[in-house]
Amino acid sequence: MLCLSRSQYCSAVQCPKMLWMKKHMPEQFEDSYASPAIRDRGTDVGRLAMGLFGEYAEVPFGDCGEMIGKTAELLENGTHVIAEASFSFDGLFCSVDLLINHGHRHVEMVGVKSSAKISEFCQHDVAYQYYVLTRSGFTVESVRLAHVNSGYVRHGDLDLQRLFSLEDMTDQTRRRQPEVEKRIRFLTEYMTQTSEPEQPISEGCFSPYDCGFFGYCGRDLPKPNIFDVRGIQLRAKMEYYKKGIISFEDIERSRILKPDRMLQIACELHNRPPLIDRSAVRSFLGRLSFPLYFLDFESFQPAVPLYENCSPYDQIVFQYSLHCMESERGELKHREYLAQPGEDPRRSVAERLCRDIPLNACTLVYNMSFEKGRIRELAGLYPGLSNHLMNVHDHIVDLMVPFQKRQYYARAMQGSHSIKHVLPALFPDDPELDYNNLEGVHNGEEAAAAFGKMKDLEPEEMEKCRQDLLKYCRLDTLAMVRIWEKLREAVG
Repeated sequence: MLCLSRSQYCSAVQCPKMLWMKKHMPEQFEDSYASPAIRDRGTDVGRLAMGLFGEYAEVPFGDCGEMIGKTAELLENGTHVIAEASFSFDGLFCSVDLLINHGHRHVEMVGVKSSAKISEFCQHDVAYQYYVLTRSGFTVESVRLAHVNSGYVRHGDLDLQRLFSLEDMTDQTRRRQPEVEKRIRFLTEYMTQTSEPEQPISEGCFSPYDCGFFGYCGRDLPKPNIFDVRGIQLRAKMEYYKKGIISFEDIERSRILKPDRMLQIACELHNRPPLIDRSAVRSFLGRLSFPLYFLDFESFQPAVPLYENCSPYDQIVFQYSLHCMESERGELKHREYLAQPGEDPRRSVAERLCRDIPLNACTLVYNMSFEKGRIRELAGLYPGLSNHLMNVHDHIVDLMVPFQKRQYYARAMQGSHSIKHVLPALFPDDPELDYNNLEGVHNGEEAAAAFGKMKDLEPEEMEKCRQDLLKYCRLDTLAMVRIWEKLREAVG
């Protein structure tokens, strides 16, 4: 008998072999990096959504049989709204995010998603749940999806009715039922195979819902290959792959890419030394003036707006690091700010930024669209600080430009101009600049998750988390200083 849950069904939609591998070859699974911040968002949204329709009873997570039994008990007692109502039919199991019970086995289904848009996977998810419920003898009168309304702006207490948008998915869900039935029949036979099924590499292998088996399924691909090329869309990569253009040698022979993308191929195949357009780099450095400031923000994106005048998924800056030099031979100084957890950090960040960066100062950032966007938002929130903030905004220069334009390119950058690739390429053996040597926080996602949890920590743990965040953000701007020095060195 096929045993299948909601998540397993959606995995099979992405790739049936993924489901087979989880059952028959689980040792080949490689846990890909999954953002803790994203997981926390889903949990927060799910908890809040339980109260969308008033009082509710929640089925505790645990043994499937116990969850099904508790659901039956609540239905029998006439409970109107049940969170995580659980059902099983012929080995198929699902828990419905919200079930509205009208009695006599007539119900409504409400799925909850923390995203601002409804993806196709969401539609497959609710179609599977509908299948299980109707096969279990329930009449599902309607199917809706509650997702976060990105246009909601919080004023005062949180308004659940405005935080969530409800989309009627009844017709689409019913139309998908033959597809669900056909897939379940297919999977019932597919999962009985004892030998490994053949499954060609497809776009699903690179889905945001990473399966964790690509390392195994792609083990025969040459290293590097077409999927390692930066700057071209996945669809184009798949087209080249299907035509047999797979290795870097294939790409060089076919000359299918533009010259700036072929640079990655040529440097990798022929081990070329770093390419430096000294005239262009010198021109870029000529735009800079002292005093010189190196700025980096850290932010988090709560799905549920925590503060006044916040919308879902707003980027909330909670920290910055600032290295500065008053003159060419001046001392390198460091300033930093990390907001208090549990409080709206935006005003304090804006005030300290105005105090730490003087008017008309040249400010270097890496990938300026992010920092500029956050500064514009702060300026809009606080008119009294707007002139100073916008002055900082208007004097920002992007340190990424020479690498983005391939004015400085090294093989170890692997086609990327991200600072996480540029830095180790320029300083391969410098432990001071190695993010792996940090404790607790190694990247922006971990920083966001750490700050979001700080308010709930004990004092000693909070201080440890605070130091981890400060060290991480400080490294971001120190890295920029070293990159700037490297550019100066390159042009003498």
